[in-house]
Amino acid sequence: MPVLQATQLSCEKQDRTLFQSINLSIESGELVLLKGENGAGKTSLLRILVGLSQPQAGSVLINNYCVLNEIDYAAPEFIYCGHKLGNNNLLTATENLVFWCQLQGMPADKEKIANVLLELGLAGLEDIPAKNLSAGQQRRVSLARLWLKPEAKLWVLDEPFTALDVNTVKQIEEKIEYFLDRQGAVIMTSHQLVSVNRPSRVFELEYAW
Repeated sequence: MPVLQATQLSCEKQDRTLFQSINLSIESGELVLLKGENGAGKTSLLRILVGLSQPQAGSVLINNYCVLNEIDYAAPEFIYCGHKLGNNNLLTATENLVFWCQLQGMPADKEKIANVLLELGLAGLEDIPAKNLSAGQQRRVSLARLWLKPEAKLWVLDEPFTALDVNTVKQIEEKIEYFLDRQGAVIMTSHQLVSVNRPSRVFELEYAW
């Protein structure tokens, strides 16, 4: 059974059809690189896959749960890290991650959160409001979610390397490799070269005029 199964997806935005009749299946242990010109609908597709937007047509299953009608069952199966970070700028790094864990219905283990922030080079910045962190530091707070939900089966990542330094990019790539080795599935976009030492597949979205 595929981790993700998207069938006949169509999306319209501002009176333009971004894509139609998209079929996409992702298996355990598989990395899919979503490619396409700016405006082709990559972010729109990722948002539809995780239930943040509704398609004009089609359906999405994550671990056989319908994202449209069974999101409460589908949501525990995936992590979404969007191009927009999803942090509250008034909350600290720790508070943002505690809140995210609570939204996920998971224990908000502050010691574990502190250890993840330490691993991501954010030691000493845990109690600073997110608005006072650099763009790269804010991105790392968002990506810390990948360490906090080990039971997830699917990662949906939209430009995860934006604003990150070379060392942190390598750290995220190694985390993706580890997740794939544990039979997780990943679909991601990136304007940067993805140097993940695992087999990958490109899924191309063509710009629709």
